[in-house]
Amino acid sequence: MRMHRGSSKGAGDDLAPESLPLSAPLRDIAGDRATVRITVDRVRAGRSTTTTVDVPTGATVRVAVRLSGLSPEGCAVLIGDRPVPLDLPLDAPTRLTVVATFSGG
Repeated sequence: MRMHRGSSKGAGDDLAPESLPLSAPLRDIAGDRATVRITVDRVRAGRSTTTTVDVPTGATVRVAVRLSGLSPEGCAVLIGDRPVPLDLPLDAPTRLTVVATFSGG
């Protein structure tokens, strides 16, 4: 099978089976997809909940928030005391603080 590397010019030999496309996921020694552990703190008036999720290395804040059971589009996400964009890639263990920005009443 031929893998595309972004250019259709110069049809060369088929790639060796061990070759990976540039967009291939990182893998750990055991062959499983590398993951990072993300702690998601949902802060609400009167109560808070904490969820821990494992996401693939490079997954976005949006993915981590969604996997924790929250809707990323209706909240603000902070790392420490700084707001972060939902498309920020996560490549190390991180603690996210999620604050709802709308009422679902």
